[in-house]
Amino acid sequence: MSNQVETNNKKAVVILSGGLDSTTCMGLAEAAGYELFPISFDYGQRHKIELENAKQVAEHYGVSHRHKIIKLDFLRDFGGSALTDDKIDVPNVTKGEAAEDEIPVTYVPGRNLLFLSIATSYAEVTGSSAIYIGVNALDYSGYPDCRPEFISKVEEVIALATKVGVEGKGITIETPLINWTKAQIIQEGLKIGVPYELTTSCYNGKAEACGECDSCRLRLKGFEEAGSKDPIPYL
Repeated sequence: MSNQVETNNKKAVVILSGGLDSTTCMGLAEAAGYELFPISFDYGQRHKIELENAKQVAEHYGVSHRHKIIKLDFLRDFGGSALTDDKIDVPNVTKGEAAEDEIPVTYVPGRNLLFLSIATSYAEVTGSSAIYIGVNALDYSGYPDCRPEFISKVEEVIALATKVGVEGKGITIETPLINWTKAQIIQEGLKIGVPYELTTSCYNGKAEACGECDSCRLRLKGFEEAGSKDPIPYL
């Protein structure tokens, strides 16, 4: 696993949710000289508004024609997460509804494993040598599929399970944000002109962010510590 690599094959698939972290990854991949191939997932998430944001981000970077939106209905059928199951409420952090030492109910079982598998297919087809994903091991909500050891193991599987891997060319998983605080992410993004005004982070999926869910809380804290104002509207 590596953060940024120099490669002769300058194409990268970017897993683009329309959120702050994935959009920062788009900017970093572009800054590293990669031709961008964004991929987003409609998995029945309650915050589906993020897909519209992802479209706007892809348009901003001039790659709408290469932007794939993949439908994964079965994650909503499975449920088991506050993001895919209407019977489970999104915790309100300001009211103390989120436990700090537990994996939160906003964790979607198998999500990043699925995303990376499908992104690998897109990478092979497009001849991309890298997959960018905005996982973070510091300012994150405790999701097991955001940890460095998870990324490392998936990268090993990609090397074993793909034609390019067997041929020795390989596909790397680029995680430039993994050891950055949210403030560092925002500061680096602002330096390279990441369009944060086109992003959303709120789990509740409203036109205006709630400011109270875990994702909003981390985002607002990050902008405050970065010494900048969050450009999106809040309730």
